[in-house]
Amino acid sequence: MSGANMLNSLGWRAGEPWLVEITIPDGFDWSQTGLDVTRRVSEWQQMGVRGRNGALTNTGQSASLLLPQGRNGPAFMAYPNYSVFFELNQSFVYVTTASYFATRLEGAQVFDAGNPDAGLSRDQMRVLQQRLVDRGYDVGGIDGILGRNTRAAVQAEQQRLGLPADAWPTPQLLNAL
Repeated sequence: MSGANMLNSLGWRAGEPWLVEITIPDGFDWSQTGLDVTRRVSEWQQMGVRGRNGALTNTGQSASLLLPQGRNGPAFMAYPNYSVFFELNQSFVYVTTASYFATRLEGAQVFDAGNPDAGLSRDQMRVLQQRLVDRGYDVGGIDGILGRNTRAAVQAEQQRLGLPADAWPTPQLLNAL
């Protein structure tokens, strides 16, 4: 009860979703993904986004598309309740994991892991962050952690370089920088 009260005090809206697995059509503009881009669910549907395990609900509500491991990994629609978890912990990985586990407890199927592109080691991530800082980005510190600021910088550089702008740092991007 105390956990529920705390979430409620942080803006949780009872009876509304927080994270739903989705499929995204081929040819999608990957720069439209990430927590900084929100649209009504109905608009995402018009762009070809579908629920992986059934119809998307709350079509008038705003949501963002998350690609935790880039365009070839799992994909989720994050509703406003998802963002409430950031009040508890600022880690994208923590919030996404907690939200996903909550969907599983509610009965959702195991997500489709897809075939994500190789990521970077912690040392490679530090090199990438330094290169992004050298280009004027604020990555929130050169710590080897893929945080919100690093993701935004990665996506911006992917767009600039003509790469799929899915905010997933790859060896290809590191080499291009």
